[in-house]
Order: sequence, then structure tokens, then C-alpha cells
Amino acid sequence: MPQIKIITDSTADLGQELLTANDVGMIPLLVQFDQESYRDGIDIDSPRLFQIVEAKKQLPKTASPSPAVFQEAFAEAAKDGSQVIYIGISSKLSAAQQNARIAASAFPEGQVYVVDSYNLSTGIGLQVLNACDMARAGKSAEEIVRTLEQDRSKVRTTFMIDTMEYLYKGGRCNSLQALMGSLLHIRPIIAVVNGAMIVDGKVRGSRQRAIEYQLDKFAQHVREGLVRPDRVFVTHTSPQEDVEYAKKRVREIFPEAKSVLDTRAGSVIGSHCGPGTLGILYVLK
Repeated sequence: MPQIKIITDSTADLGQELLTANDVGMIPLLVQFDQESYRDGIDIDSPRLFQIVEAKKQLPKTASPSPAVFQEAFAEAAKDGSQVIYIGISSKLSAAQQNARIAASAFPEGQVYVVDSYNLSTGIGLQVLNACDMARAGKSAEEIVRTLEQDRSKVRTTFMIDTMEYLYKGGRCNSLQALMGSLLHIRPIIAVVNGAMIVDGKVRGSRQRAIEYQLDKFAQHVREGLVRPDRVFVTHTSPQEDVEYAKKRVREIFPEAKSVLDTRAGSVIGSHCGPGTLGILYVLK
């Protein structure tokens, strides 16, 4: 049976330690300020992004790698005869899926598979690590792809947005909405549903209340026996004390969890959600 290699893109927000530990390849998306272009996770991270945004008073544009970049990465992974599975950002959020499929078409049938995660951030990462688990268990590439596509709707991804400034600068809300959100201390909770981002709730008050809103939803799913115990992610651009609190509460709510991981969102995700964001991501049974 050919070896299976898993590749994702930088929007999976897994961080180099998890990528290396699981032998996962990563293709960076691009972050562009005027004529300056950075590779997400290589040339720039979210703290550096926020510094540049503050200095320039503008958000960057984000872009998919070209089909040629995907083809080069697939060729490198497949050069020893391995089968390749790329699991990337939702096709409703980026052209990366389209470009990856163009690149995959240059290879013999059954050598390169492209899986639409219908998700973002560690909502992708959860699927990537599940694919790694299945590959280590001896599952075929076809079995892995089939399972991923069957289970992708079970991934629960929510993020608390701390500031509406980035939503406003990115054209996702108007100036009045941004002003009222700021004055009333409204923090939207963004969820990913069917591959697209929606507003799941609006929490008025402190950051703590917005974090508790997400923890309450998680606790409800735990009480109903719906949460898979493999992994829970706390993914963020938040202060570390918020991250540690969220992880502690996740462990208290769900002591059966085998792993509670935290990762910092990269610069592509950060350019949309801004600083102070915190998400809780997990998979339902």
C-alpha cells in the first residue's frame, strides 16, 4: 500500500509543533499590503500583522497560492510514489480549493486528493489530525477522504470577535454597526456553517461573557453526549490568561477529553477576526 502524505494550508492554524509532530505539509496563503507580500506562517504571524495594520491603518488583502504553487507541493510529496491528501480552507471562503484541484488534475488519478474542509482555522486542523490518525491506523486514501467528507459537517467552529474594527475595515459591517457595537460593547460570536461564516450570537458586555457564551454551548453538547473526546482546540489571538482560563474550563466541563490544545490564529485568519479573538473548536460524534 502506498504511503499517504497529508498536506494542509496555513489557515488550519496548527502551528509548527503540531505540523512537525504529525508530519503534515503546509502551503501558505498570502497576506498583501500594497506591494508587499508575505507568506502566512512563514514571513508573518498574527502579532506582526496587527503591528502592520496599526502602522498602515489598513487591512491587508489575502490571496490563495497559485495552482503552480500547489502543483509543486504535491509533486514534492508524491515524488516517492506516495498518495497525497490536501485538506484546505472552505471553497466558500477562498480560491485555494479551486487552485488545488487544478493542480491535482496534473497527476495520475488516485495520487492526489483534494478535500474541502468546509471550514477554517483549527476547524480544518481537527480534520487534518483526524486524517493523520486514520493514516497511522492503516486506512487507505480513499477511506480517509470518504470519512472526512462524511464527517466534516460535525465540526463545530465558533469564535468570539473582540473588536468590530477589523470587520468594519474588511467591509463585513458598516460604520454604524461598528460604532454601535463599540458603544454597546457588543461582541459577535461567529460560527462556520456549511462552509460559510454566520453570526451565531451577539453578546453584550465583557469579554468574559462572550467566552462564557461559547463555553455554555460546548457544555450543552457535552451534557448531551455529543462531543468526540479526541481533541478540543482553543484557538485565539487573545491574551494568554484568557486562553488558560478557557482550557481549564474545557477540561472541567469535559474531563474525558484526550487532548485540549491551544494554537494562535495565523495572519490570514487574524486579518479577518482581529486581536482579542478566542474560539472553541471540536467535533461531534
